[in-house]
Amino acid sequence: MSPSPSGVATGPHGIQVQVTSTYVAEASVPAEGRYVFAYEVTIRNLGPRTTRLLDRHWLITDADGDVQEVRGDGVVGQQPLLAPGESHRYTSGSVLTTPVGSMQGSYGFIDETGERYRTPIPTFTLAQPGQLN
Repeated sequence: MSPSPSGVATGPHGIQVQVTSTYVAEASVPAEGRYVFAYEVTIRNLGPRTTRLLDRHWLITDADGDVQEVRGDGVVGQQPLLAPGESHRYTSGSVLTTPVGSMQGSYGFIDETGERYRTPIPTFTLAQPGQLN
């Protein structure tokens, strides 16, 4: 269960998002079309202002081209406040019906001046080991 290469993106206002994904074999049942993936996200505030993560928007695409759209407040029940130079790390998961897929999206933030903005989450691959060269 080794992590796949991570995606990194730095958006407006100096918010950097890095993601690494891992296939969770012990929770997956390929014979039933159940492929479980964990992903770890690190959000770094490289900008000059304190900012709070308000919401998330995900597009999860499987190998058949089917897309799940997920929107919600915060991340894993939190809306972290990040001062300049601080970071927040969390782990979550996704279940696909195919052994390969991808995720991408954005986070919504509000900074200390009240300005709202979105930061991209880089596209990253979800893949059962041996599925990709």
